[in-house]
Amino acid sequence: MKKLPVGIQTFSKVIEGDYLYIDKTEIARSLIDSFQYVFLSRPRRFGKSLFLDTLKNIFEGNRELFRGLLIEEQWNWEVKYPLIKISFSGGIHSRETLRKNLFYILNGNQKRLDIHCDEKEDPNQCFAELIEKAYEKYHQKVVILIDEYDKPILDNIENIPEALVVRNGMRDFYTKIKENDEYLRFVFLTGVSKFSKVSLFSGLNNLEDISLNPDYGNVCGYTQFDLESSFAPYLEGVDMEQVKRWYNGYNFLGDRVYNPFDILLFIKNNFEFDNYWFETGTPRFLVELIKKNSYFIPDFLNITVDKSLVNSFDIENLNIETILFQTGYLTIKRVIHDEMEVMYELGFPNREVQLSFHKYILQSMTSGSGQVTIRRELLAFLKSGDAESLEPVIKRLFASIAYNNYTNNDIERYEGFYASVLYAFFASIGVDIVAEDTSNKGRIDLTIKAGERTFLFEFKVTDGEPLEQIKRMKYYEKYGGERYLIGIVFDPRARNVSRFEWEKL
Repeated sequence: MKKLPVGIQTFSKVIEGDYLYIDKTEIARSLIDSFQYVFLSRPRRFGKSLFLDTLKNIFEGNRELFRGLLIEEQWNWEVKYPLIKISFSGGIHSRETLRKNLFYILNGNQKRLDIHCDEKEDPNQCFAELIEKAYEKYHQKVVILIDEYDKPILDNIENIPEALVVRNGMRDFYTKIKENDEYLRFVFLTGVSKFSKVSLFSGLNNLEDISLNPDYGNVCGYTQFDLESSFAPYLEGVDMEQVKRWYNGYNFLGDRVYNPFDILLFIKNNFEFDNYWFETGTPRFLVELIKKNSYFIPDFLNITVDKSLVNSFDIENLNIETILFQTGYLTIKRVIHDEMEVMYELGFPNREVQLSFHKYILQSMTSGSGQVTIRRELLAFLKSGDAESLEPVIKRLFASIAYNNYTNNDIERYEGFYASVLYAFFASIGVDIVAEDTSNKGRIDLTIKAGERTFLFEFKVTDGEPLEQIKRMKYYEKYGGERYLIGIVFDPRARNVSRFEWEKL
């Protein structure tokens, strides 16, 4: 069997090293034939860089790398294009280093193209000079490939004034592309986020976004067909339904796809289910934004947004749904067509993201090292139906919440805060969970399914009779099997449980 290309982003290394390659060259050919200015947004570790490098080798005419691939007989390999490749993947970019970094990248392209640019002060003018001189030297229109175009801005996202300065600098740089349209054959940009054309691409208004174009939904990632064909020898004896639950589910309006990083590491690590993609780095600013704005965590389970919301990232008005979608923590679960516009229902793509996301949120909220023990005990008591033992565990959970989560706000006075904490904890242990579960009598705060057992939770702050409310409203009637009714009253001063009552039906 071929070797697995774990972490390899260079097309020539994959082919020459005899690594397994999922053929994306027909998609590449279609893209080149159909567009001139293209933008693609995908979450991190999704194969954007490898696809971009595949394009590079196509335009450079390296036919020997494409023997037996779909594009080989469909491309004119005699024509070779001068190519400028720009990648911001390396290092951390700041306002102070941006000019230096741009010149470093441009100088590398000058050396590769054997071109000398006279401009030494302004990287934007140097970029424009490089485009024109490449066209003149090679008598062929120029290809520009830009990888992680947004990284210099995202590197500074926790400091908005700094991010705005960097964004404006990048906008001036990208404007040179449009100004040199007469010399260009093809332009392709990739990134995690999609900034609006007004904020970043005002000078590049003919850029076409294929991020949610169904024809290119499979441009990155592995499909179920890929796993059942190319990966079949590597996955013998594996429970494929469990693999699907753990790692499939990303939807860019083509087939539902797997993150390649997950599948490659799952195989490499002897089929151990783990959060491989999630552990490669969750942006701290995302968690801080959730905490700062006291979002109701259960709302992240199913969010309905309009098309424009998922397509525009605005650093002056950070929207949590946009960030969660573009960074890969939420995906499109359903497309909703109405008479006025297209809407998307968003949700967690798979088990890995759901479990890891809530675990990460809890780690940011709680102090101490007892979280793993609490999660294990919660799961054990739910599976065994030991409702009485849930009370001390839940009390320990709220006692572990870091004090600074309560400063400068009064979130402890709201039921939603307690529901969010419990929801995140239960979601992090993998049980089936429904927040604000509806019935014909109303809504109950939290419903948990653990095997044949159903647990129905109602919360109150300060006073009230939550258990009596469950019984009076008969929320439990929609469920069969063993049912546990649990009413909890929270004391905002103690920031913990003041009364815990339960009954079994």
